[in-house]
This record gives sequence, C-alpha cells and structure tokens, in this order.
Amino acid sequence: MTKSISSDRSPIRFGYRVNLVGLSALGVILLWGVIALFAPQLIPHSVGEIVDTDYFGPMSKELWFGSDYLGRDIFSRILMGARYTLGISLAAVSIACFSGVALGMTAAVAGGWLDTMLSRFLDALNSIPSKLFGLVVVAAVGSSIPALIGTLAVIYIPGAYRFARALSVNVNTMDFMVVARIRGEGLAYLIASEILPNILGPVLADLGLRFVFIVLLLSGLSFLGLGVQPPYADWGALVRENIGGLPFAAPAVIFPSLAIASLTISVNLLIDNLPTRIRDRSVE
Repeated sequence: MTKSISSDRSPIRFGYRVNLVGLSALGVILLWGVIALFAPQLIPHSVGEIVDTDYFGPMSKELWFGSDYLGRDIFSRILMGARYTLGISLAAVSIACFSGVALGMTAAVAGGWLDTMLSRFLDALNSIPSKLFGLVVVAAVGSSIPALIGTLAVIYIPGAYRFARALSVNVNTMDFMVVARIRGEGLAYLIASEILPNILGPVLADLGLRFVFIVLLLSGLSFLGLGVQPPYADWGALVRENIGGLPFAAPAVIFPSLAIASLTISVNLLIDNLPTRIRDRSVE
C-alpha cells in the first residue's frame, strides 16, 4: 500500500507588523499637523480678540478651553500656537538633520583632515549647553522666527553629525564599499547610493527624537520670553503668559501644557513602535 506524503508548505510572506500604540500616536501627530496647516480656518476667534470680561475664565460652550489672563480664547490660541510650534520645530530639525547627516557621511567616506576638522569643530560646538547657547544667540539677534529656526538647527547639527558619522564609518568598512571604490566611483556616488540607503532607517528614527528635543527646547525658550512674540504665541509662550493661573487650576495654563505633552509623547511612542519588517513562515 502506497501512502502519499504531502510536503506542501505555505509561501513565505513579507509584511509589516503594525502596533496599535504606534497607530494611535501617528493619529495624534497627524491631527496636530492638520490643525497646524488649517489653523486660521479652524479658530473661532482671532488670537488677539478679547472675548471674555473675566480673566482665566472657565470652560464653557462659547469658550471650550476657557480664557487666558487677558480674556482671550485659549482654544484659538492653542490652535494657532500649533502652527508655530510644529512649523518652527519641523524646519529646524530638517535643517539640522540634513546638514548633520550630509556632513557625517562626507567625513566618514572622505576621512583624513576633513574628518578631523569637522569632528573637532562640531565637538566644540556640542560642548556648549543647548539652552545657554539658545539664550545667548536669541537674546543677541532677536527672537524672530528665522532666528529661532537657525539657532535650534545649529544646536542639534553636532548630534546629528556624530550619529550619522558613527553609522557611516561602519558601513564604510563593508565589502561593497571596497568594490565601489575599485570601480572608480566618486564621493557623491558612494554617499548617495551606498552609504545613505544603509543608514536611512536609524537616521529617520533619530530625526524623530531630535524633533522632540527641539519642541521642548523651543517651549523652554518661549517660557523665558524668547520665543514667538505677542500677539502670536507657541505653546511654551502660552504656558508662560498664563502661569499666574496655575494656583487656580486655570484651563489656560493646563491645556497648552497638555498640547506639548501630547505631541512629544506621541512622537516618542511612534518611534518606539515603528512597523517592523517581519518574515512569516509556517511550520510543518
């Protein structure tokens, strides 16, 4: 009697394991992004309009988040503050990471005196405390939006450089890099086609972390009065100007703090729960 044995095996499947926490965090980030883009159309009152005769007013049907220390609608000011907090932070982290990663890859591939000079200069810059550097520069040149973006970017370029250089040095020792050099490929090709694709994932995760750091630093500078200037304000400035309502548990000081927390925590959770490439195979 012949018995046939089936050895069929289900095909290998490739996919992404998506975490519910990561999706929830992404939803919060996208919500703030949409609010930042369409804030002028979403706000029920002008950010400088006094709509309440009482300062630090409670939440109501007309004023969802209450009023601030001057009687202005804090809900409208938080929505407009999202535009400044996200816009300035995103611009600064983009400049910092693009510049730092480009310099780090160049230093790792070129080596020699260029690597030494860049590393020593950026190490010296990195040794200056970030808040002290921000205070000095913004106090000296003013707290305009371009000045804030430039200052925040310069503060975080050294960290992005060191991170990208460390990754690039490891990739630079691989066999495919030796083969590319033997073929006579130039510096630009090595960086764009060999180094960058192999470090892109960690670099994007690092970008998210630096975005959080910049949001917190911007909020700290604004709390000290060196951020976006009145009548407009980012979230840190909203906390500072309404700090007098803290003993009364005023919504005007609570909700801007919650906005900062929701954004920074969501970015951290998204980074911790990024989709992971998995390989599923059935077992016999």
